[in-house]
Order: sequence, then C-alpha cells, then structure tokens
Amino acid sequence: MSVGVPAGRRTGRGEFDALLLVSFGGPEGPDDVAPFLRNVTAGRDVPASRLEAVAEQYAMFGGRSPLNDQNRALAEVLRAGLPELPVYWGNRNWAPYLGDTVARMAADGVRRAACFVTSAFSSYSGCRQYRENIAAALAALPPGVRRPELVKLRLFFDHPGFVEPMVERCLAALAELPAASRTGAHLLFTAHSLPLSQARASGPEGDAYPRELRAVAAVIAARVEESTGVRHPTEVVFCSRSGPPAVPWLEPDVGDRLAELAARGVAGAVLVPVGFISDHMEVAYDLDVVASRRAREAGLAVTRAATVGTDPRFVAMVRELVDERRDPDVARRALTEFGPWPDDCPAHCCRPPVPPGRTPGGR
Repeated sequence: MSVGVPAGRRTGRGEFDALLLVSFGGPEGPDDVAPFLRNVTAGRDVPASRLEAVAEQYAMFGGRSPLNDQNRALAEVLRAGLPELPVYWGNRNWAPYLGDTVARMAADGVRRAACFVTSAFSSYSGCRQYRENIAAALAALPPGVRRPELVKLRLFFDHPGFVEPMVERCLAALAELPAASRTGAHLLFTAHSLPLSQARASGPEGDAYPRELRAVAAVIAARVEESTGVRHPTEVVFCSRSGPPAVPWLEPDVGDRLAELAARGVAGAVLVPVGFISDHMEVAYDLDVVASRRAREAGLAVTRAATVGTDPRFVAMVRELVDERRDPDVARRALTEFGPWPDDCPAHCCRPPVPPGRTPGGR
C-alpha cells in the first residue's frame, strides 16, 4: 500500500523519481551473525538454542548470507532495466538499513519512489511488516525534512515475469534427474513455513499465503505438463520452521515428505523453491544441505530448481509493476484465479501474529 494513503483505493498515480529495493538483509561475515540474529529476533520468544543452531548454519557458509550479494546483483540489473530511475536499496535487519537508505533518499531530494519488496506472497512478515518498516523509516526522519512519498508495488506471486522463469527452471531440474526416476518424479514446491496463526491471518480474507502457493504451483505444474506431456504429482511443502515445538506451523515439512515418498517407492523428486526469489539461506542450507541429505539417505533421487534471481523476465516484471502505478491504463497481468493483486491492502490484511509464533525467517 502507499504509505500515508488510505487502504483499499487505487491511488498514487503519476511519475516516480526513484526505485527503492526493500529486502530482509543478511550478515556479511562471522562477526555480523550474532548481532544480525539479535535484530531479527528482537522482542520475540525465540530460544537461545535455536539462535545457536542458526549461527552454526551460517558458519558452514563462512558466516556470510548470500542474500546481500544477491540484492546487489538485483539492484544492478534494475538500474539497467529502469535507467530513468536511481535505484536505492534498504534492508529490514542488516546494512544497508532501510532507515538509513530512506534518510539518504530524503537528502538526495527524492520526492516519490516506487518500493519493490523482495517477497512475492501475502503474509505478515512478507508484506504488512515491510509496509510498517517503510512507515517507520519515514517517521524516523528529523523534523523539517521533506519526506518522500514511498509507494509499495503490489504482490507479484502470479505475475508471468515470476512464474514463467520458474517453469523454465523446473523443467531444467527435471531434466537433471536420472532418466529412470524422471517420469514419475514428484514436484515439491517449497516455501518458508509460518505459524498457523500467521498463515490464517494472511491476506484480506485469510489463508492467502497457502492458497497463493497452491495456485502458483498448479500453474507451474500445468505448464510443465504442456511442455513434457507428463502430469507430475504436485504438492506444496514447507521448510525453515523456527518456532517453539508447541506452536503449530504449516506442514508438511519438505524433509519429512521426501522420506515418505522414498518409503512409498517413489524414485525421484524436484524441489521447486517457489516461495523464494533468490538462493539465500533457506535455499542454500535448508534445501541444498538438509533436505537433499535426507533424500540421499532415503535413496530418493532429487534435484533443485533454481530461483528467478536476476532473470530478464523478472526485471521486466518490476518495470511493469512500476508502469502500473504510473498509468492506470497499463494492463495488469496475473496467471491465477486471484487476478492482479490490488495496489493497496485493506487495513485488516495480514494482521500481526501473536509473538510466540513469529518466525525469524528470511535467512
């Protein structure tokens, strides 16, 4: 939604003079890991043992998350794809912090910027919290400083610029499976698990997060079938659970499902990380290390589809989302029954979850 504009209206039309890339952030060295995790979990009931386990995961990657490097790469291709707009970048949990970036934009005289958030689906942590972060960054500007208007672009989970690259990547991963396990392979569409309370509150009518995931998975699977002539069993599964064991989260877990498929005699599976736009820690560790190890131990052949990253179609999608807000006559594209997501979310959309179930996520 547009910060400072009532929800539920198609507003904020006109020109932009900047693009703001908004993301989660990640540590860039071993000394960053502990303070980064403290930022992520501030005010949340996350056990110390969980933080220690996550820190060990980062240690396997030299204490550096891939996410900031991936955001740098995305910012560069966005600069090439939108040469008329300076591209700024700010994170929720690590440098460059969103508040610092918004302060720099104000100092640079930015008046109206489009905000592209690197989260495709409806949820508190993936949409509403970023709107709150943007509003807080504006509120933190000193008195007397002209505040830029920051306009969050709509959700893009079913936009062709996101879906079509994922179809291509799914086909490529299928082709990497041994021929004997390819035809009957299952397509497991993976996303970050959420507490059930947060999932149920997602979207304006509830349960939007799992419903959006299922809808996009169905579109991708249908496109794969059109290309291969094979209808693969398809399911949405989840990774990266991080909350207390007593709090119910979205299931099934990807590792559990891989083990179950192997026990049933299934020969192969493709992991399709549709819930993520880049290969950050949820993909590099939770899928490439943990889930893949469980598949190998169970004797199940598994490959993993790449994320969209800096695919030219994805970059073109961002330009299209910007153009939608510039001009109400620009066609708004979507590939599921949800249709194009509205510009402005209702006030009750993705209500904040209860603290014990909130996720540190986004590693």
